[in-house]
Amino acid sequence: MKIGFDILGGDFAPDNCLEGAILAAKELPAQARIVLIGDSEVAKAYFNKKGIDPNSFDYVHTTEVIEMGEHPTKAFSQKPNSTINLGFKLLKEAQLDAFISAGNTGAMLVGSMFTVKAVPGVIRPCITSIMPKENGGFGLLLDVGTNADCKPDVLYQFGILGSILAKEIYKINNPKVALLNIGEEPEKGNLVAQATYSLMKDTKDFNFVGNVEGGDIFKDQADVVVCEGFVGNVVLKMAEAFYTVSKKLKVEHEYFDKFNYELYGGTPILGINSNVIICHGISSPLAFKNSLVLAKDLVDVKLTEKIQQTFQ
Repeated sequence: MKIGFDILGGDFAPDNCLEGAILAAKELPAQARIVLIGDSEVAKAYFNKKGIDPNSFDYVHTTEVIEMGEHPTKAFSQKPNSTINLGFKLLKEAQLDAFISAGNTGAMLVGSMFTVKAVPGVIRPCITSIMPKENGGFGLLLDVGTNADCKPDVLYQFGILGSILAKEIYKINNPKVALLNIGEEPEKGNLVAQATYSLMKDTKDFNFVGNVEGGDIFKDQADVVVCEGFVGNVVLKMAEAFYTVSKKLKVEHEYFDKFNYELYGGTPILGINSNVIICHGISSPLAFKNSLVLAKDLVDVKLTEKIQQTFQ
């Protein structure tokens, strides 16, 4: 197993990336090899300084980066030797089993759609976020940003994708799937929500439990909550703000600690023909470590293959 890791992506690259790789190498099994994509000389010097054997990792050397402010599509086509471009090239050639970056999110989505491409049958790939529950468990929210506007059939597919992820990675048996709405009744919400409910209500593709409201996300009414990316991103940013405010107010409680993004690493892009994880731009070493471990888990359970089989 080979996991590609962009060490020049993110606000605090390469140090946080390299430190995260060191942490992950201690936890990953011997058969999982981390391939560092970026300035190999800088990486090896960092490892030597830390007393780490540089041969513990593989390298793909480049110094070209798609910067955060660059236009994703233009930069992806104009910078063939960028870390993100090389990562997707290696994925397409099956030289990597997974690829991780905290770099330009738009470029990561462009690479996903135009290099490894969407799984046949999947209308729109999406990304997820973990939402801690009051009872100590957690659920998944999707989409959280890649699809601002969605039609009912797209939201229906999110239910399928989220259910597969919850079952295979987070070991939630027969996950409860709900539609985020402004009321529990079937007739509530806008036209898209009403039409989506009609599609989901009699489905055999996942365990649909009906509508849930915003306040129900942190309860145990559902394991997978489906919504448009616009709404999902607003909810995600509010959840992240809860954690920030709790720290500023010095509120110490294990529940609020579970909102720390570092504990979960990045988010996989669901519905594409490979394993790609997008990380937060401010990712810490711990966040990168957990992203690398998540990548290993995605490969182990053959998540991509199972999504492909479902949509055949």
